[in-house]
Amino acid sequence: MPVDRRPGASARLNLTVSYAGVVLVTGSVLIAVAWLYLLRHVPNKEQGLLGISPNRYLLSRIFGEAVAVAMVVLLLIGLVGGWFLAGRMLAPLNRIGDAARLAANGSLSHRIRLPGRQDEFRELADVFDTMLEQLESHVAEQQRFAANASHELRTPLAISQALLEVARTDPSQDRGELIDRLHTANKRAIDLTEALLLLSRSDRGGFTRDPVDLSLLAEEVAETLLPLAERREITLEVTGDPAPTTGSAALLLRMVANLVQNAIVYNLPVGGTVTVHTESRHGASVLRVSNTGRPLAPELVPTLTEPFQRGTERVRTDDQVGVGLGLAIVRSIVRAHDGTLDLAARPAGGLLVTAWLPSTPRALFPD
Repeated sequence: MPVDRRPGASARLNLTVSYAGVVLVTGSVLIAVAWLYLLRHVPNKEQGLLGISPNRYLLSRIFGEAVAVAMVVLLLIGLVGGWFLAGRMLAPLNRIGDAARLAANGSLSHRIRLPGRQDEFRELADVFDTMLEQLESHVAEQQRFAANASHELRTPLAISQALLEVARTDPSQDRGELIDRLHTANKRAIDLTEALLLLSRSDRGGFTRDPVDLSLLAEEVAETLLPLAERREITLEVTGDPAPTTGSAALLLRMVANLVQNAIVYNLPVGGTVTVHTESRHGASVLRVSNTGRPLAPELVPTLTEPFQRGTERVRTDDQVGVGLGLAIVRSIVRAHDGTLDLAARPAGGLLVTAWLPSTPRALFPD
């Protein structure tokens, strides 16, 4: 909200007055020093020869008029020169201000690109350009996310509406089948809504940070998802060492669960392998999840963390209907915990996902 301020003098006028004041003060000091120095060595009027030789009286009259003219000239030079100098110095700020007004009106594509050598103004302009670039990217991502979310939510809602219409107009339909299909559509809508809320929560980063061991979370998730892996005849392996970090235990558990669940669901139809490994390396706690599967194109891998992006088709099951937000949530959680997420396609097929989180000394963990 704009601040209601009283009108005041512009920065250019203030700088102009300051420059003129400095010129006047400096000139006054120099003139005063010269005047006093000259008067010390000039005799009084009575001591002059025939009253004609230079004396203090004559010097005061002649020098006083010259001083008045000099002060007026100095004032004009200070005002005119200060006005142009202030305008030249403030020109970069005017360009930055124009860019800020354009951004406030919704134009984030404008860039200042201030020319010249590096100084404070150009550093400020470069930082502002970087901020505009990040804002433009973030806004575009949010708009794309909102469009995809509305599209994804529209599908189960439209299916539910169609099923209800069939149930209302066609009494001969099998009510049990309609109820099952309606339950599936509603479950997908609920899962998607919960995923969107979780993604929003992790993006805000407003959570309490507690000591968490990624190795314990990996074991808990593996135990929970083992039945799913067994139904698909997929071998689930958990290896590694303790990987202590700090953060939200609930969010980090969801991060590990999403990675392992994606690795299971996006795997070979039968007989695949999912490996979960934890360790501490180079001052970071590392979680690595890899799976077998179909080969992925290298250019497709960076897009997998975008919302509603899927790398390959998968075999859907009634209890695991994906919403396309698994890796997007993982990336958001890792970023909220000051970590990084790396994705790489395995040469033999499948995906390798590595999450790097700041490590925490084991001494901070409760016994």
